[in-house]
Amino acid sequence: MTILITAGHGKTGRRVAARLDALGIPTRVGSRSGTPPFDWYAPDTWPAALAGVDAAYLAFVPDLAVPAAPATIEAFTAEAARQGVRRLVLLSGRGEAEAERCEQLVRAGAPEWTVVRCSWFAQNFSEDYLVPSEDGVLRLPVGDVREPFVDADDIADVAVAALTDSRHAGQLYELTGPRALTFAEVAAEIGRASGRDIRFESVPLDAYAAAMREARTPEEVIALVSYLFTEVLDGRNEPVCDGVRRALGREPRDFADYARAAF
Repeated sequence: MTILITAGHGKTGRRVAARLDALGIPTRVGSRSGTPPFDWYAPDTWPAALAGVDAAYLAFVPDLAVPAAPATIEAFTAEAARQGVRRLVLLSGRGEAEAERCEQLVRAGAPEWTVVRCSWFAQNFSEDYLVPSEDGVLRLPVGDVREPFVDADDIADVAVAALTDSRHAGQLYELTGPRALTFAEVAAEIGRASGRDIRFESVPLDAYAAAMREARTPEEVIALVSYLFTEVLDGRNEPVCDGVRRALGREPRDFADYARAAF
């Protein structure tokens, strides 16, 4: 078995790759600098990346919510089928209509499929755009909505199980952490874990976007983050789901455990 890991250097991709390497399963890390190179936006790189591959982990960059995602996922799924790839595992997003469209396309076009549908990653607070500022303030354009942040290590564990065990074929696993937290509660958890005074401050979306522009953040990223904070983070994803337990037979990792390890 050889497994292609798209976005192989990302938060979940690199964790999936590390686990497969530990199992002794040959992997092909899909990236622009890979051998062969892989680029979601360069279809001419797909055939070589898929050649000889038995299964693939699909982590679309930057997010399945962007307009280009459905057409790209549909074309990639078709190319994978032509190359004889029998199993696709799609990383999807909770509460995103565009992501659910991509799920349907993979389900229709892949011989075997598993959907790993996730809430917001806990690791966004240590590895991405939700990192608290140097002055210890978590400034975000959100109120008191709750989100059951999921640990990227749980995502990787489920993805590896789905990639390597056919018993997960045809399953949709909706992954969350074991409890939903407000961003103020997240700040408190990070403060306790780090020994720092961390507090949350709600800011207007336009001010947040302006700060991103000052930091020379690309406009497409600003648009995506604005969409996530306004359209997706509205309470629709507050319910806790049992996807980790269904897939792995254990409880998901709590945010406090993540914070103690990360800060």
